[in-house]
Amino acid sequence: MSGRDTLIARAREAAAKAHAPYSGFHVGAAVEAADGTIVTGANMENACYRLGICAEQSALTAAQHAFGLKNVVRIAVAGGPLQDGAISGGDVVTPCGGCRQAIYEAAALSGHDVEIVSASADGDAVEVRTISELLPSAFGPDALA
Repeated sequence: MSGRDTLIARAREAAAKAHAPYSGFHVGAAVEAADGTIVTGANMENACYRLGICAEQSALTAAQHAFGLKNVVRIAVAGGPLQDGAISGGDVVTPCGGCRQAIYEAAALSGHDVEIVSASADGDAVEVRTISELLPSAFGPDALA
């Protein structure tokens, strides 16, 4: 299994652990460090909708604690409705706008144009882009210097 396939598999596993009772849409993310270390996160919904957290934000928080955002090189995202303990569906899931901004923060700190691997729930459909492709003309830490 390639590194990209492993990252997608970890994102899919994380999605199964999401707390998504309102939307029913489970999303998982896996973040890889330069040394190959991987951490995961999942979306966590809340009855007060705006207090929910996206999978990418959850995984980036875990990454900061495990190895620091400056070491992030790649992130995989997968999601879909949960059926029989696994996510399902063939549509590729990409980060929302807010998560793209959070990924850009890691990219700015790391100096890497972080790779984003967006996968379908079943893992069969995959799109690979960089954060600069998904968020051109991004606002980052350098704008605050």
